[in-house]
Amino acid sequence: MSNKNMAVKTAYFSIFGNAGLALIKGIAGILGNSFALVADAIESTTDIFSSLLVLFGLKYAQRPPDKNHPYGHGKIEPLITFVVVAFLVTSATIIAVQSIQNIQTPHEMPEPWTLLVLLGIIIWKEGSYQIVIRRSKELKSSSLKADAWHHRSDAITSVAAFIGISIALVLGEGHESLDDWAALFAAALILYNSYHIFRPALGEVMDESVYDELVDEIREIAQEVQGITGTEKCYVRKAGMNYHLDLHAWVDGAISVTSGHALAHSLKDTLKKRIPMLGEVHIHIEPHNS
Repeated sequence: MSNKNMAVKTAYFSIFGNAGLALIKGIAGILGNSFALVADAIESTTDIFSSLLVLFGLKYAQRPPDKNHPYGHGKIEPLITFVVVAFLVTSATIIAVQSIQNIQTPHEMPEPWTLLVLLGIIIWKEGSYQIVIRRSKELKSSSLKADAWHHRSDAITSVAAFIGISIALVLGEGHESLDDWAALFAAALILYNSYHIFRPALGEVMDESVYDELVDEIREIAQEVQGITGTEKCYVRKAGMNYHLDLHAWVDGAISVTSGHALAHSLKDTLKKRIPMLGEVHIHIEPHNS
């Protein structure tokens, strides 16, 4: 299976998982008098739409380069990530506002059986996070990383709800609002995680230079190509799941233009073969007189 197909398959996994959990949480939260579970259901519902956006972004990013987009369409990924973060912030805000209102309004104690529902949700969502975050690292996908953190934030809100309901049940009457305090705490955690998802995506859009390990690998491979005596400038920028490269390479200044041109192609072919994630590779030959 290609990397792009694997990314799309992972997005479908998130969509169907979130749809099922949103339904379970909503029913359990209403029947079990737990707003923390209802808050979880709200977040899972927004997760469905954000995962659909991720799916759209992944499919759009697969479009080949064209006249208007010579570097391909990979930049759609961080843009989709921004929208996903907006969904996270919106859901956190809704949960926080509703939690504050519920804290101020007397209500019934959550049902004990909601803890079993929450336990199952925690296990499923943390497992989903591990699957999607592993795929995001393998494929270098910022939008899949954002989607993975949707799963992790869901697990966090469920853990907070589990703790809040457990304490409320132990302490008894008069502590019903602990469930709502748990939901409020979870909203704060979601906002915190939203920043950590947003920041790398912003760096990707701004072509931030944060790929030192990849640069070092490129320089090492270049040194192995016969006729290349060294490297100078090496600029890497990310677009979707590909990395575009601008590299200045030194060659013997006494060789012909034709020979230098051939060395540039040899270097380019070697780099793309050894590092499949490279997209466009531009080699600039510099004369090097020893």
